[in-house]
Amino acid sequence: MVAKNVVGKLFGKREKARTIAHPLLPDAIEAIRQKAIRGHHLEQVLWGKTLLNSIYVPRDPDQALIWFTIAANAGYGPAHNMLGRCAHFGWGCEKNLQKAAQHYEAAAALGDEWGRYNLGILTMRGMGMPQNLKQALLLFQTAAQNGHAKSMNILARFLEEGWEIPQDRQAALAWYKRSAEGGDYRGQHNYATALAEAGKTQEALQWWAQALPNATSDILLAMNHSLTKLGPDKAPQLYTALQERLNSLPPT
Repeated sequence: MVAKNVVGKLFGKREKARTIAHPLLPDAIEAIRQKAIRGHHLEQVLWGKTLLNSIYVPRDPDQALIWFTIAANAGYGPAHNMLGRCAHFGWGCEKNLQKAAQHYEAAAALGDEWGRYNLGILTMRGMGMPQNLKQALLLFQTAAQNGHAKSMNILARFLEEGWEIPQDRQAALAWYKRSAEGGDYRGQHNYATALAEAGKTQEALQWWAQALPNATSDILLAMNHSLTKLGPDKAPQLYTALQERLNSLPPT
């Protein structure tokens, strides 16, 4: 909980903030800031995210934490999810996985699927709590059925491997496809891999191309292995773009 005097100090200048535009912000982001000041919970979370990671203002995780707390105190699920992220990674506060799990659980209880997914990750890995694959599966199943693409990808993995659920590779493939169509780059990579193994190379290459822009280093390396195995000449432009992304990664 953020101390009342800190919140009060933040809002003590709101009348001034309403009339004076932030000189560095594009109009769309300034509109988010103004709505946050006026008490709109979605925009409070969006403005907090801007303060966490934006090219427009200096990074300020302490202020971001305050905005997330204001919205969470009003019962807004996505704000609890972001408070969980702050505690998970130590943004504006000390890293505390137990506290992160509590906020993710609160977000899930309020219907936020990102909170449900993040709680599932902690539960699956035993971070801040005992590992419980059965409970993690239930969380991912619920989030997937509610349309959360990243949860669809992990549910597919449970089905593919037979973790806490009867192995069903056809069902896994269907969930990988839904995850890919929902925009998750991991789902796109996993679906592409399955398509390539089934001999559907051109379709696989299309999904890898969609995964490439947002893929993290682990997926980029896995994609590189797959494309090298297929042969760079199968998709030379995709292969070249992949090498450029790999070369841009920071050294390990």
